[in-house]
Amino acid sequence: MMKVAVLAALVGSAAAFAPSQQARTSTSLAVTEAQRDFFGITSVDFSTELGVQAPLGLFDPLGLLKDGSVESFNDLREKEIKHGRVSMLAVVGYLVTAAGVRFPGAEDIPDGLAAWQALLDSKDGNNVLYQMLAFMVVAEICNREAFWVEGVKAEFPGDYRNGALDFGWDKLSDDMKMKKRAIELNNGRAAMMGIWGLVTHEIMGVSILPGGYLPGH
Repeated sequence: MMKVAVLAALVGSAAAFAPSQQARTSTSLAVTEAQRDFFGITSVDFSTELGVQAPLGLFDPLGLLKDGSVESFNDLREKEIKHGRVSMLAVVGYLVTAAGVRFPGAEDIPDGLAAWQALLDSKDGNNVLYQMLAFMVVAEICNREAFWVEGVKAEFPGDYRNGALDFGWDKLSDDMKMKKRAIELNNGRAAMMGIWGLVTHEIMGVSILPGGYLPGH
């Protein structure tokens, strides 16, 4: 029953992460006069970029884009996408393990944050941590634009196909590409908030999962 409940929560979360219709097209939201005056934004207007949508519009409370640098914007966008991708995996992993799913041999490893200490307390667990570290290093090396390969040029920040992976992307229309990118961006934003909320509630000892289940306890 617990597995069914968590699966239902996962499906519901996925639906909640879907972007609004406004995110699928360019918005007409502009930088406010107050933002222009306070941050001195004069050179480039990022208010029509992908991901700028109501109700916040161009959300830059720290003024990181006040110099109007396209390079700065692309760097921040790439970091946002990468954090979003990691967070989407984290939310799925957190809920799947909370449902009781385990890899063979890891049946006794608890879910939630308690898993880290359980892995540290055994030799086999340490080996798992080493494997995780190796995977993260390889993933960090591979998930970037291969600028050293001739003919490889990223189509947009976060494009790591590098001429090898496509899955039909090049066959999509420009509108569909923007739609897909908006979906990923919004799902990532929701997942970043989602995993933080799950971990925070676990630390507080307050369950937000079906049936009042609290991972790690």
